[in-house]
Amino acid sequence: MNKNILAIVPAYNEEDSISGVIDDIKSHLPEADIVVINDASTDGTASAVRSKNGVRLIDLPINLGIGGAVQTGFRYALNANYNIAVQIDGDGQHMASEVRKVLTPVIDGIADMSIGSRYLEKKGFLSSPMRRLGNFIFKIVNSTLIQQRITDNTSGFRAYSREAIKFLTRYYPSDYPEPESVVLLAKNGFRIKEVPVIMKERTAGESSITPLRTVYYMFKVMLAIFARFSR
Repeated sequence: MNKNILAIVPAYNEEDSISGVIDDIKSHLPEADIVVINDASTDGTASAVRSKNGVRLIDLPINLGIGGAVQTGFRYALNANYNIAVQIDGDGQHMASEVRKVLTPVIDGIADMSIGSRYLEKKGFLSSPMRRLGNFIFKIVNSTLIQQRITDNTSGFRAYSREAIKFLTRYYPSDYPEPESVVLLAKNGFRIKEVPVIMKERTAGESSITPLRTVYYMFKVMLAIFARFSR
């Protein structure tokens, strides 16, 4: 059977938010199937997902990070024959009420990856000052490299065509993949489009990316981006 839309929800220690995220998706995108990739959480994330009917749970035996978790979702989508996948993070920042904006360019066939951008209209929660600085640098670098303006390279609120899913099951970056995957897809001829969305602060828990790790992350990803582009 040729299925249509899969919502991929990567989650690590999100027991306090994951149920709300699932309910939000079911409410605003009832036609989609949902798979939660539990990235070896040490809390009750898996139990919270199991309490939800009709949601597929994939428990990773070890923590792979966001790249490995999302790539697991891509592999599931490809093997289960979905046409479109949409990534919605398990921390509650991505509002399912905005998801159709992200999906529309892929459904309409004008993009292989659609990115929900906080910075096109600058409404709602725009992240911390340090992370906004990092995103500003990524905007300059990536927009220059691919000759297309991308305002929110760190956004994980994204939709993908089947061809992009197939490609990313093999080549998705493993560590903080969002900015690098923009260059990777553009370099390989995939069409990218941004749409304005509103995000909110995570509903519970704490981000694993501290201010110090933000600086480390920025330099590490920049090196990966230049290495990727130079190949």
